[in-house]
Amino acid sequence: MGKLDRLELIVPLEEAGQRADRWISTQVQLSRSAVQKLCTEGFILSNGKPIGKNQRIQAGEKLEISLPDPVLLDAVPQNIPVEIVYEDEDLLVVNKPKGMVVHPAPGNPDGTLVNALLYHCQGRLSSINGVIRPGIVHRIDKDTSGLLIVAKNDEAHADLAQQIKEHSFTRLYHAVVYGGFPQDNGTVNAPIGRDPNDRIKMCVIQNHSRPAVTHYQVLERLDGFTNLELRLETGRTHQIRVHMAYIGHPVAGDPVYGPKKVIAYLKGQCLHARTIGFIHPRSKKYLEFTSDLPQYYREFLESLRKKQKRGFS
Repeated sequence: MGKLDRLELIVPLEEAGQRADRWISTQVQLSRSAVQKLCTEGFILSNGKPIGKNQRIQAGEKLEISLPDPVLLDAVPQNIPVEIVYEDEDLLVVNKPKGMVVHPAPGNPDGTLVNALLYHCQGRLSSINGVIRPGIVHRIDKDTSGLLIVAKNDEAHADLAQQIKEHSFTRLYHAVVYGGFPQDNGTVNAPIGRDPNDRIKMCVIQNHSRPAVTHYQVLERLDGFTNLELRLETGRTHQIRVHMAYIGHPVAGDPVYGPKKVIAYLKGQCLHARTIGFIHPRSKKYLEFTSDLPQYYREFLESLRKKQKRGFS
């Protein structure tokens, strides 16, 4: 193990009484589970003694936190089938299946889209996002299916990232959400940041957040659900899932932001990145690609239509 980064925190009066793991996670930008692991392994001291993860912090308490070097993951090429929608010397557009993680991370060290791309492209991917996320300009969640763009060189990566920053990137999603909408379209304009009570989740919050805008249009009203098309104006983590839950229409099957009783058949949120459009970094021509709805999505829609038809009969 290399040199440890050491942090020192003093508990303010107004924040006394909280669980140690919860409070520390908000101060050092780590998940509660990561903080709990540090407590268990003796990397967090309270007034010089190891602190328990369930311990309540006291005003004026001095906490010393030693952060060990992160474990580096090596993304290796793996011969994993991946659907390439478009490819040239600068970039690829891929259609990611539901259940595939985009890049290696603790808990998912391989079998990811990056591992597949390293094999397909023989390592020729942009390096801007480092060795763990080569070529990855933007991401979609593990259980979200659909299109994303991958850069083969740093010039293309920088150009595409700038388009996303300037909100000139076209990103259309389809999602089945709970409930009905009286209006045919609308906009959610609400800032998104890390949930202060659960560092793994995002939420609509005013402090320590970034602007987030999602436009939606009703495609089909179904029995207890609505099929929507959504256009991202910004691209925050979990944006559609957070915004839909915020307005009372969580994405069907969402295990994080939806009802506690999830739709097990869906195995995650019913959300598909359907269309992507951008200015090609080299040719400067506008390109747009659309993917078919995947089987899980079509089958869920059909089951809702049949249920609705039975209700009318």
